[in-house]
Amino acid sequence: MIIRLYLDEDSSDLDLLKALRLRGVDVVGAAESGMRGQSDAEQLNWSTSHRRVLYSSNRGDFHRLHSEMMRSGQNHAGIILVLQQRYSIGEQTHRLLRLIKTLSAEEMENRLEFLSAWRAF
Repeated sequence: MIIRLYLDEDSSDLDLLKALRLRGVDVVGAAESGMRGQSDAEQLNWSTSHRRVLYSSNRGDFHRLHSEMMRSGQNHAGIILVLQQRYSIGEQTHRLLRLIKTLSAEEMENRLEFLSAWRAF
């Protein structure tokens, strides 16, 4: 199955959403999902219940949540973390497209990826 993305509040840039959608990516943001203002744990639970990989620049909190979930035997749909100030919208789009073309939704389950590892083509 192809990866579907969920952009939390920290990464929900309208230009990024548009760029990804123009390239055929199934992506939703926190605002349109009614998840603005929700805790990080609630964001991750929502993305998992909707089988969407969470994309965030909130590296510390989501790295911690991932570790806690793995220790306690819980599952999530996957997490991709980025240093938001580091990459332009175009660079984020290209790196995400490479990840999506390389990994399946099943391969992303319980996986934590850093966008920095996914160089553009």
